[in-house]
Amino acid sequence: MSVVIGEISYTNILPFFYHLDRDALKKRNCQFIPQVPAQLNQEMASGRIDIGGISSFAYAENANAFTLMPNLSVTSYGAVGSIYLFSKVPLQELDGKKVALTLSSASSVHLLKIILEHFYSLSISYTMMKPDIGTMLLEHDACLLIGDDAIVAKRENSDSLYNYDLGDIWYDQTGLPMTFAVFAVRNETLRDHTSLVGYIYRSFLESKLRSESENYQPMIADIVKTYGGNKSFWDKYFLKLCNDFGPQEQRGLSYFFEVLYKMNYIAEPIKTLNIWNTDVTIK
Repeated sequence: MSVVIGEISYTNILPFFYHLDRDALKKRNCQFIPQVPAQLNQEMASGRIDIGGISSFAYAENANAFTLMPNLSVTSYGAVGSIYLFSKVPLQELDGKKVALTLSSASSVHLLKIILEHFYSLSISYTMMKPDIGTMLLEHDACLLIGDDAIVAKRENSDSLYNYDLGDIWYDQTGLPMTFAVFAVRNETLRDHTSLVGYIYRSFLESKLRSESENYQPMIADIVKTYGGNKSFWDKYFLKLCNDFGPQEQRGLSYFFEVLYKMNYIAEPIKTLNIWNTDVTIK
């Protein structure tokens, strides 16, 4: 039986995958499936993907089925640089207006709802749409884009629209980091393939550490070729991101879940995060 690894198709998670020895993992019967976060979330929940990066909200919806991996996340302490609300009017004037939400992400959609409804007490009409800023703003007053879609839209529309970085707003309001994506494994996969899961986890961790030690330079050179933009933008982008998942990142995530429960966006409170104790299980 193979272990299926989900790979979010955005640059912000690339440090964990860039230096993976994919051939070695495939020889150990691992498969890779690249998808946008929303698709990956569904595949993890259904059991078709066993391990990988998923949106934080997807963990909240399936906390009893997943175990989180320590030291791995996509987190920001302030501006994240790839999750934006683009608006025709200032944010405070969106009360009673229409906002288009990307179909690509669950965490960012619910973070925006927390910002608009909980922090600013606005009443908003939402529509889920494919991530295309032109189409989204035809009949809506604002739109949410994430990942590379947001990066390109910011580059091309920064002078014509108000733009708000959701990580920046969250940090200003809470003083806590925002964890957008976590690395999770299905509980039955961890139980049945503990040794292989340990190998995969170490591979993620080693890729992350090597990416950081290189200041992301080989990876950024490839990104510029593939996605465009200038090197200085990507240098600043990755240096702003936090790849860790320690006590402070976990505290911020727990508060995110607390607010989600208060707003009835998740059915059950998440009192503790189920984090794998790798010191015990990995030798």
